[in-house]
Amino acid sequence: MSKVKEATWPKKKTLLLTQEAYDKMKEELAWREGEYRDEILSKVSAARAEGDLSENGGYQAAREAQRVNQGRIEELTVKLRNAKILTAPKAGEVGDGSLVTLDVNGREMVYVLGTRDLSIATDYSIISPESPIGAAINGAHEGDTVSYTAPNGREISVTIKEAKPLA
Repeated sequence: MSKVKEATWPKKKTLLLTQEAYDKMKEELAWREGEYRDEILSKVSAARAEGDLSENGGYQAAREAQRVNQGRIEELTVKLRNAKILTAPKAGEVGDGSLVTLDVNGREMVYVLGTRDLSIATDYSIISPESPIGAAINGAHEGDTVSYTAPNGREISVTIKEAKPLA
């Protein structure tokens, strides 16, 4: 008698987003499901009407655009379903959704701590809280100096000059 291994599904990962990022994702999803999908379908239909589909570059391009659009629709649907609107920490504290000004080896750098999906709502670069620098600054406060080990093995000190909620 053979053993049947039970299927394991990936765990649902909560996606922390600002309200603005969530709204922009919803807008993109609506556009992709509506206006953009209709535009692609009309291109597919027009190319199909030209005849031989095997050598019709316009048809192949339209079908590829359709596949890419559908993939993005599915990605956005899952992200929005798993999204949670984050409540950024108060000014002075570093956490998910914080806009952080750092002094790294004498250079001032400004980042948002959070997932790359927040980039849809901000022009700032993103630091993942799971990255070495993100893990080091997460939970720190203005004025703190923290250290982390870079992927190259070098120890780097970072001073948090300012931390405020992402507006």
